[in-house]
Amino acid sequence: MTHILQELSFYLSYPFVRYALIVGVLIALCSSLLGVTLVLKRFSFIGDGLSHVAFGAMAVATIFKLVNNTIFIMPVTIAAAILLLRTGQNTKIKGDAAIAMLSVSSLAVGYLVMNLFSTSANVSGDVCSTLFGSTTILTLTKTEVFTCIIMSILVVAFFILFYNRIFAVTFDENFTRAIGKNAETYNMIIAIITAVIIVLAMSLVGSLLISALIIFPALSAMRVMQSFKGVIIYAAVLSVIGAFFGIVLSILCSTPVGATIVILDLILFFVNCIIGKFIGRIYTRKIDVSSLYK
Repeated sequence: MTHILQELSFYLSYPFVRYALIVGVLIALCSSLLGVTLVLKRFSFIGDGLSHVAFGAMAVATIFKLVNNTIFIMPVTIAAAILLLRTGQNTKIKGDAAIAMLSVSSLAVGYLVMNLFSTSANVSGDVCSTLFGSTTILTLTKTEVFTCIIMSILVVAFFILFYNRIFAVTFDENFTRAIGKNAETYNMIIAIITAVIIVLAMSLVGSLLISALIIFPALSAMRVMQSFKGVIIYAAVLSVIGAFFGIVLSILCSTPVGATIVILDLILFFVNCIIGKFIGRIYTRKIDVSSLYK
């Protein structure tokens, strides 16, 4: 145990390790907040769809050798989020079908572009690193860390300031409209924030594993907590724990960062399933939304 602590202390002396922990924890925190709302709205797979869009955009940005890929990836992913929200309300194309179409198309375009135009000698390796995470989380700059901190503060502030509205939109959009609130605006903001967090999270767990950061903490918290606020807080705690110890274990054991975090989140999910059955507190959606406005 002493040897492990000494080794961990040695690694923490390097700034890039501290940067990775800060960014990993902040991304996990924001993902968990979004995850609870997306899971309860049965729209959790939007994370998977947008992550594939971000992969396709990244492939195109790489081919054009943009200095900062995020300048191109971020607007494209946000536009896709808005498109999914609009299309999901279309009676001809349901939300899950729209996500599946956009997800598969973007993944195919990204892989095709990387194969046709890439100048790298290891295209398969580049694709694998992008999809399942790479070492970019350990090469973060101060600017990237600062950007992540600012975005995280904005996300947390949004949830705190508009908590009641998010609650109402999550459980009963018709009621929200009936009391004169613009549900579409809040849905749009949630979709845009989701896109931003997904772009930031690509360097942490990769495109294919981003959904795990959104889904697992929320589902784990729902097995134990009974209130919406309790689920959000507990999901945030679980997500931060999974990200922190996942990064630490990946450094100590030389394992892939993204996969390690997801495995820890999976273990936490099973643990909370057992705890939930033991205490008999399974979260339900039977909540009186109108009480928020009394």
